[in-house]
Amino acid sequence: MDAIRSYFTGHYTRHPAVVSAVMVNPGESNNQWIDGFDILMLVITELKQPTNHTSHYSKDNYRIQERWIHKDGLESWVLNGENRNIIQWILQGELIVDQNGYLGSMRQALSSFPMELREKKMLIEFTHFLRRYMQSKEYLANGEVFDAYSNILEALHHWARIVIIQNGAHPEVTVWNQVHQINPGVYKLYEELLFSAETLEQRVKLVQLAAEFSVLTKMRECCAFLLRVISSRQEPWSASELKEHVELGELHIDLSLVLRKLTKRSVIKEVMESTDGDLSIMEVKYTL
Repeated sequence: MDAIRSYFTGHYTRHPAVVSAVMVNPGESNNQWIDGFDILMLVITELKQPTNHTSHYSKDNYRIQERWIHKDGLESWVLNGENRNIIQWILQGELIVDQNGYLGSMRQALSSFPMELREKKMLIEFTHFLRRYMQSKEYLANGEVFDAYSNILEALHHWARIVIIQNGAHPEVTVWNQVHQINPGVYKLYEELLFSAETLEQRVKLVQLAAEFSVLTKMRECCAFLLRVISSRQEPWSASELKEHVELGELHIDLSLVLRKLTKRSVIKEVMESTDGDLSIMEVKYTL
């Protein structure tokens, strides 16, 4: 292992495009974190190409996966949760190269989990939850019970992540171990959905009802970051202006869906404005 560490440390230190590199060696019992390999080398670069380049190596009977990613891609992974393992890789991996302290600073930010990052991640999870919840309601209304079940199960996973973030922690891959300690009520709903003796339709309805009262009543908290952006100016915002906002544009969210839900719940207001003086069609804008 020391020889592997020494080899890659020297290799990355000499490489002009490497910003930081992390060596992840979780042990055999946890190697599912790194796709079953013995070691992961996560390399952060400022090169635009190649993006998400992956190589596999063998050295000293260890199977090694090497993944290169641009800084922007890494930050998107961290923020949007596209790679559920990334937080554990960064926090628990061994930092072997770190030019200018880039990844060390990111580690500190992730460890402290500042409120702005929490609010962004909560908004992302809420929009995913909302999409799956509404899809489940629609499927159930149309008698598609299996599809309603699969969507409410996915919604429940996003609900679990919201609960964990609200508690000041990063959601791990195994979220239900975390939720069991943090919120037994949500964990119980998960058990009821999976194992209850009720019919599948009844189980789905139970979780939908609980979601309606527990999560949607916390809409203001979950959407605090978006609401703060909307309140940052007196003029109402068009949907495109919000989507292009520098702090919202980096979030992978279904903005139209959440704006409509916030409007229906009277959390925000619609303002109608004419387009080019044509009163036959009005553009919908949003304000508090």
